[in-house]
Amino acid sequence: MATALVVGDKFRNKVTQLLEKTDSALPPRLRDELMETLEKTEPTTLSFRTARKLKQYLQGEGHPFYLHELLEDSSLHLPEVVKPPRNPELVARLEKIKAKLANEEYKRITRNVNAQELNRSGTLSEIGLQVRSVKAVLVTVFNFLVTVAAAFACSYMGSQYLFSNTAARVLAAVIAASVVGLAELYVLVRTMEGELGEP
Repeated sequence: MATALVVGDKFRNKVTQLLEKTDSALPPRLRDELMETLEKTEPTTLSFRTARKLKQYLQGEGHPFYLHELLEDSSLHLPEVVKPPRNPELVARLEKIKAKLANEEYKRITRNVNAQELNRSGTLSEIGLQVRSVKAVLVTVFNFLVTVAAAFACSYMGSQYLFSNTAARVLAAVIAASVVGLAELYVLVRTMEGELGEP
C-alpha cells in the first residue's frame, strides 16, 4: 500500500523557493520535514502526512499555488513487498503431497496397461502358445478328414459284398462317411466345450 509520493523537479523547485523565503511562516516541524525530504537521495519521497501538513499551510497562508500543482510530475511510491520466507517443513510436506498425488495419478492412468502387450511381436512364450494352439487345430482337422476318408473307404470296400452296382456302393459309402463325420463333429464340439469350461 502506498504511503508516500516520489516527488519531481517542480516540487523540488517550488519547495526550495518556499524554504528560502525568510518571511514565510512555515512551522518549524514542517520546515524540518521538507528539508529532510529534499536532502534524500533518489528516489525523493514525501510522506502523505507531510503532504497534508503542507496543503493545510498553503491554504492557510493563501499562497498562489496549490499542492496538486506542486505534485504534477510526482508519482506514488509503492514499496516493494517483501514476502516472508516459507516454512521449510511446510514446503517439504507440500512436495511430499505433490509427489504422492502424481504417483496416484500415474497409477490410475497406467492401471490397464500390460507391459507384455506393448511388444507388438509378443514374447516367446506367447508365440509358443499360439503355435501349440494352431498345431492342435491342424491335428484335429487332419484327424477329422482321415476318419471320414477311412469311413468312406471301408464302407465302399465292404459294400461290394452287398451291392454289385458302383453307384449303390458309392451312395452307401457317402452315407456311412456322413454318419461318422457327424459323430466326430459331435465329439469334437463336446470336447471344445469341456476345454472352455462349459458343462
